[in-house]
Amino acid sequence: MRVDLFDFELPPERIALRPAKPRDAARMLLVDGPDAPFADLGVRDLPRLLGPGDVLVFNDTRVIPAQLEGRRGEARIGATLHKRIDLRRWQAFVKNAKRLREGDTVEFPAGVSATAETRAADGSWTLAFHGDEPVEVLLERAGTMPLPPYIAGKRGTDAQDREDYQTIFAREDGAVAAPTAALHFTPELLAALDEAGVGRETLTLHVGAGTFLPVKVDDTADHAMHAEFGRIEQETADRLNAVRAAGGRVIAVGTTSLRLLESAAGEDGIIRPFAGDTSIFITPGYRFRAIDGLMTNFHLPRSTLFMLVSALMGVERMQAAYAHAIAEQYRFYSYGDSSLLLPAR
Repeated sequence: MRVDLFDFELPPERIALRPAKPRDAARMLLVDGPDAPFADLGVRDLPRLLGPGDVLVFNDTRVIPAQLEGRRGEARIGATLHKRIDLRRWQAFVKNAKRLREGDTVEFPAGVSATAETRAADGSWTLAFHGDEPVEVLLERAGTMPLPPYIAGKRGTDAQDREDYQTIFAREDGAVAAPTAALHFTPELLAALDEAGVGRETLTLHVGAGTFLPVKVDDTADHAMHAEFGRIEQETADRLNAVRAAGGRVIAVGTTSLRLLESAAGEDGIIRPFAGDTSIFITPGYRFRAIDGLMTNFHLPRSTLFMLVSALMGVERMQAAYAHAIAEQYRFYSYGDSSLLLPAR
């Protein structure tokens, strides 16, 4: 499909630079089926929109401080780690990469250093970190939170982001971008969902910085997705399959949860245990197998994520929904408001 079908104009002032306080005070746009009027609601309305037997699926990945600023001699080198290779090596997008050669050592703050091993075809580098301490420990010393470029370009990262850019489900270290749909959840909202009989499950997808890369081709068929590591346990898959068999709905909280569920599901719609990389790219025409709805924030124009929601609800429907959200002054992107997308069953 033509990438320009997924374009729209977003006023810069609609980009949220801080999350709602408290988190569950964010607004939520309900897009219910192909024809129902859009409903302007709040995240706190979620318990009454779902029911006993439905289940929300969260991503429990934890964002690590994967943004590094260092030097190779006199040259400034910026690195954003985006995918673990092994215990000491990470794939990284590098700023000022033209000043880097294979075998160079990059010195980061707090005595942290790494060797630039190899450059991949996509321009990213393999960085091998020196020493015996776990890389995550080194990053806590030398790194900062890797805020999305549309936020980082407007303000600096600060200590508050270490709390704000982490969900309450965060447990498994490895993401370099938050599964932002879940940023809206609080203990109070979870208690209300429990009271309404709505279940919840977790899986792990370590979100990579590739999620923010622009689509530079004219046709979706020519775009290559970056791989991300994910895991679904057997017991989780069994419970989710039982929910659907009993007539309940599986609602993915965030596009990361959705992409992993769809990666783990077969043509028969059965979700199976999963452990490995996924580079699934969902565009209109895709037949969803594992999910019955999606809670997600508002996405970038021409992005793979806007293509995904358009695949779920239809391109015209989502263009109209986003036009409504802009007119009604919803807050967009990672720290912004939410939407609940429920396709016809």
